[in-house]
Amino acid sequence: MSLACDTCPVRDRAACAVLTDEERASLASAGRSESLKRGDTLFHAGDSDSACATLLSGALKVTTTDYDGTERILALIHPAGFVGELFRPFSEYDVVALADCDLCVFARSSMEQALDKHPALTQALFRRAQEDLHASRALLALTGKNSASEKVASLVLSLAQAASDSPCHPARTFDLPLTRGEIANLLGITIETVSRQLSKLENSGAIRRNGSRGIELVDPARLQLASDPLS
Repeated sequence: MSLACDTCPVRDRAACAVLTDEERASLASAGRSESLKRGDTLFHAGDSDSACATLLSGALKVTTTDYDGTERILALIHPAGFVGELFRPFSEYDVVALADCDLCVFARSSMEQALDKHPALTQALFRRAQEDLHASRALLALTGKNSASEKVASLVLSLAQAASDSPCHPARTFDLPLTRGEIANLLGITIETVSRQLSKLENSGAIRRNGSRGIELVDPARLQLASDPLS
């Protein structure tokens, strides 16, 4: 399906926002729309004909699998995020949908041509790569938190910030893109501990849970304190 930039929900936040309307239309002509269901794989490790994509809605996880079959989540991709290994001969990681997703997808060759043609796009993707690296390091740092309560509170706050349209304030309501099992795997704790810590945050008045995935930030300051009690 062809791309419709005029109705793109991340039009002003994606890397292509630096392009003029004419330049964006030219880039869109080389891309296509793609939709995924939760659990679908966008890229497989080892793919030689790799592509790249901008996430319009939903959430993705970048994963690797250990020799014993254990999945390790390396990064989370949120709307406006860019994913793809442009300068590698093949994909090194799996990229899997955490929720129903809409994306605009480009062949690697098409994106490389666009980068040569539009230096502003190259700079924008470089900045995006730096932001993604920072986010991945922050995600890794969660496992080094002193307690399970700090780990879970920090992750909830991080996901609220990622779900926000504003860089200054976390989203007040959002859906957790990760299951409790995935959260447990990511943070190195048990599923039961994840459930207990979410209940603790709710009982403290920091959050309110709506259904199995919905989260409302009732008191962002309290959540911030729970994530870093020494701050």
